[in-house]
Amino acid sequence: MRKIRFLALLLTMSVVLASCGSGKTGGSDTVSGSGVSGAAGVSDSQEESSTTAKAKDTPTPTPTNTPTPTPSPTPTPTEILVSFIGDTTLGEQRTHAGASYCFTSVVGDNYTYPFSKALPYLAADDMTLCNLEGPLTTSENLRPEREIYLKGSPRYVQVLKEASIECCNLANNHAYDYSQEGLDETRRVLEENGILWSDNTSYAIYETKGVKIGMAGFNFTLERQPYYDAISWLREQGCAIVIISCHIGIERMYEPEDDAIELAHDILDYGADIYVGSHPHRLQPVDYYNGKYIIYSESNFCFGGQPWLSDPDTAIFQCTFTVEEGHLVSSRMECIPFSMRSCSEGNDYCPMPYEKGTEEYDRVMRKLHWSDANE
Repeated sequence: MRKIRFLALLLTMSVVLASCGSGKTGGSDTVSGSGVSGAAGVSDSQEESSTTAKAKDTPTPTPTNTPTPTPSPTPTPTEILVSFIGDTTLGEQRTHAGASYCFTSVVGDNYTYPFSKALPYLAADDMTLCNLEGPLTTSENLRPEREIYLKGSPRYVQVLKEASIECCNLANNHAYDYSQEGLDETRRVLEENGILWSDNTSYAIYETKGVKIGMAGFNFTLERQPYYDAISWLREQGCAIVIISCHIGIERMYEPEDDAIELAHDILDYGADIYVGSHPHRLQPVDYYNGKYIIYSESNFCFGGQPWLSDPDTAIFQCTFTVEEGHLVSSRMECIPFSMRSCSEGNDYCPMPYEKGTEEYDRVMRKLHWSDANE
């Protein structure tokens, strides 16, 4: 019995031990912390793998250096040097024709002679404008009721060419001395030789260095509108520089009249860049008004109209205009004292410069109310 009970006890203990061992190995079938954690751990691993795959598929942006903008080049200013000379008569009075002292007799066919001493100045500029007083014509069709008739041979257009004179103002009181016929021939001769001309009915545009220079001339006109119309038209054509020539005043006067002063101011206020006066046959002051120059009277220059000179003083007026991007930004004037002749008496029709430091040089500067310090 004891053996049987002992064996029964052993069998019972074996069953119990077997049951306990079976409980440790059966955890995969229960919902337990370790089981849930296991499931979550597998899921996290898959997500990490997926994230890593995406990171590998999307390339990392490479930083790009932003280029430094290249600054726009500063426009280079263009300087235009324009010379202005006064009354130029390449001939003589009708009553002097044939005399030994008249322009035609003295100059003959020597076309380089009259401006031979002025040429170094005129050839160095970009444009020269003169007041051509007296037609170049063969016409004998006199304008009625004139006391003095001026004209020169058409061949003397060569004098202008040899002198490097590119432009002429024809608006003056001698333009019609030989009627419309004489003026028309003058215009034609100038055009055929490549010289521009302008007056109150026809304006001129000269282009150099890519800059347009507009010109118009008027003879004894105080009404403002014709000037304004000319200025407006020239601006519309793209002129960066507008020059207005005005033949007005009283002969042998050294100071401008009030009318001329007011006219010059109005013309510049409206938009012209320089006022150039002639007719008094004398030098008058140069004025600087609101940043612009006024030459009230240039006097004569190479003047065949008078073989005897009571006052030979004259000048070449040179103005440097600075243009940027098609617009005038500044101007600077230089006055070069001259004599209308190279001789001591009479007139040899060959203007020459006065030497700096001489009484003649200083005298011209005083008449102009000018000094080298102004330049």
